[in-house]
Amino acid sequence: MATSKLDERRLMTDEEYTLVEQTRYPVLGKLEDAALKDLTQRLRERRDRARDIAHRQRREVRGKGRRTTAFEKQDAGNRRKARILAEALTRINSERTHRKAEELRANARRAFALRQDREASVRPDSGRTSRSGMREVASSRRDRIVNPMDAGRISQAGKRAQAVRDNA
Repeated sequence: MATSKLDERRLMTDEEYTLVEQTRYPVLGKLEDAALKDLTQRLRERRDRARDIAHRQRREVRGKGRRTTAFEKQDAGNRRKARILAEALTRINSERTHRKAEELRANARRAFALRQDREASVRPDSGRTSRSGMREVASSRRDRIVNPMDAGRISQAGKRAQAVRDNA
């Protein structure tokens, strides 16, 4: 749930309010990266402090802290302050994400332009590929003089002739 600026002004100190005001547009869009980083750090410190105070006060209301408090709603202001500061951090984080995306897009455009401007490199032919279908590949083995079936037939004929001579 969004908080009105009047409630924010009432809940926070002047310094905290100026920090939160810097997280709204158009001021946020005009900040440089270093200032944005510094603002993020300062807001995180304030948010953590408000959250810790609210946590300590809730413990005191339950009777677990050093002191016990009779007021049920004592920590409501610090909880709301922590929520307002967290919303401001959310705005900053989305702006940082937006800037990072813009930077990546600019880098991609620059890389594409460089790629378009360069000359086409001369590359050697890739050789055999599957696009043209099967092609005959020259064998690196030596050529055979005789058909292998003829070689078996001739050697068998030699064995038979020798057997005839041996038995005669």
